[in-house]
Amino acid sequence: MTLQHRHNALLGKPVADEILQTVRDGVAGLAAKGWPTKLVSITIGDVPAINLYVRNQARGAERAGILFEERNLPETVSRVEMLGILQALNTDPRVTGIIIQRPVPAHLNIKELQTAIHPLKDVEGMHPASIGNIVYRDVALAPCTAAASVELLKRTGLQLEGLNAVVIGHSEIVGKPIAFLLMAEGATVTVCHHMTRNLAIHSRAADAVFIAVGKPRFITASMIKPGAAVIDIGINQIEEQGKMITVGDVDYEPCADVAGWITPVPGGVGPVTVSILMRNALTAARTQAEHYAAEFGGAGRLVGIAPAP
Repeated sequence: MTLQHRHNALLGKPVADEILQTVRDGVAGLAAKGWPTKLVSITIGDVPAINLYVRNQARGAERAGILFEERNLPETVSRVEMLGILQALNTDPRVTGIIIQRPVPAHLNIKELQTAIHPLKDVEGMHPASIGNIVYRDVALAPCTAAASVELLKRTGLQLEGLNAVVIGHSEIVGKPIAFLLMAEGATVTVCHHMTRNLAIHSRAADAVFIAVGKPRFITASMIKPGAAVIDIGINQIEEQGKMITVGDVDYEPCADVAGWITPVPGGVGPVTVSILMRNALTAARTQAEHYAAEFGGAGRLVGIAPAP
């Protein structure tokens, strides 16, 4: 079945294009002052599903004028080796942002790896310091998918102050950060998950619903308030009529008949997530430039930063 985009579809590409153009201008301006922006992407092991994400990130970086380096490490890389690699990248003056592609092998702790990245180079917004900053309404380096989801909600024109929002899914990288970002905007937020009773009661009362549960077409039209904004973050591969297709966590066509705005899958949150990553990359590079201008009186180029404690 071919996804039909409705008049109420919140398409990601126009939003992503706008963000990337702004980032490109900022990156060029920073480079002209001697502060180039460079991302290093680290993939550990051979995980085919990651390849698409890396290609999309590389294309986004190219469009934004950001240098992008891929590093593919063997699945057997040790914890000590990984921490050493990250420390070297932290102190490399040519690198302004570090990305760790998920998933990582079972013998590595992703939280430990994210924590090992210096907060100033945490373009994914996944360092505990970056997550914690959201609580204090500092959203400069927010997690990319969460920030992209809220960005799309803003494009509806709905007033976020006092908005009744429901987030379905409470993961550390999507659901919880979305809730904090929405609260920073003044929204009233309910977070639902697999232990929530009577889920539809919560979702039907919401002006905006965010869904990230990894269950194909889990949200049906009867669970949506007429006129609500529906932000579908799920990406699921299913077989239908003998073909493998990509669908979201929302049953798109029926829900589109009810919703005021709805993001398609694919073509909704995904493109914006990449553009937010590039925006974070620019923010990180600018912050490092400001940090060293203050530290060294504005003289010289980036000279590296100390490893995170």
